[in-house]
Amino acid sequence: MRMLINVPESVVDDALRGMAAAHPALKVDVAKRVIVRRDAPVNGNVGLVSGGGSGHEPLHGGFVGPGMLSAACPGEVFTSPVPDQMVRAAAAVDSGKGVLFVVKNYTGDVLNFEMAAELAEDEGIQVARVLVNDDVAVTDSLFTAGRRGTGATLFVEKLAGAAAEEGASLVRVESVARQVNESSRSFGVALSAVTTPAKGSPTFDLPPGELELGIGIHGEPGRERRAMMTSREIADFAVDAVLEDLRPTGPVIALVNGMGATPLLELYGFNAEVQRVLSERGVSVARTLVGNYVTSLDMAGCSVTLCQIDEELLRLWDAPVETAALRWGR
Repeated sequence: MRMLINVPESVVDDALRGMAAAHPALKVDVAKRVIVRRDAPVNGNVGLVSGGGSGHEPLHGGFVGPGMLSAACPGEVFTSPVPDQMVRAAAAVDSGKGVLFVVKNYTGDVLNFEMAAELAEDEGIQVARVLVNDDVAVTDSLFTAGRRGTGATLFVEKLAGAAAEEGASLVRVESVARQVNESSRSFGVALSAVTTPAKGSPTFDLPPGELELGIGIHGEPGRERRAMMTSREIADFAVDAVLEDLRPTGPVIALVNGMGATPLLELYGFNAEVQRVLSERGVSVARTLVGNYVTSLDMAGCSVTLCQIDEELLRLWDAPVETAALRWGR
């Protein structure tokens, strides 16, 4: 196992200590595993809380800050955070206008955020929840009932976060989050297997010269396994899978996302092919984001997420954001 770690048992806490040192605009509680924007709670603003297993960085902690999340709860690698973390996060960011939980559709996350919402409401915090389930590759998986939550999580957190930053009500912020999820679809491809620190070896077998189409962000199986394809061929397959389900009637925001081990040289080349396919299919692209944002540790591969937008969603996308991993307009 070749990893830049001390021991598997401390990898999450070590990362949180390093994050705290690198980003003084964040309050990072290593012991309780909660990451909060330093100015929280922001008077008059709805709080946005998300979280999930570690190993998908910069999701979610890298998206905490003005214009996006108010707090994030990191769990162990590929393991849901516990309800106590979520309740602490909600209490830390609640200004009296309520808190929105952004939940990826994985069984542990769904159950724990549901329990946390009940506990928070018992403490007098108004909570709404939005489930992200954008992955078109499979209907059910090892980790989910229904579609998995993947790249659209970034879109939900950014656009709902912009609405919250403007002082929108909880009802409005929740409505934006639901609209974004319903308007987004994703498809992922693995070129290599993922290795978790605890296991120390690949979590599934992907022979040399093969790839997995429709992979999940924990290494879950996809639609099919094929011999290695070119960037052009992968783009045709992935974009068509998204468009077949989304069927956009207007412009989209495109996320070309790396799974953790694919360099930007390859991602930008792949983006050129994604843009080609969209142009050939008559889809207008309003904005594009390329990089490693919703990852799977050391997995090589990529995913494509498209979100159909209107003028209001585009305005919210362009609104200022200042987080560790995403920032513009300030």
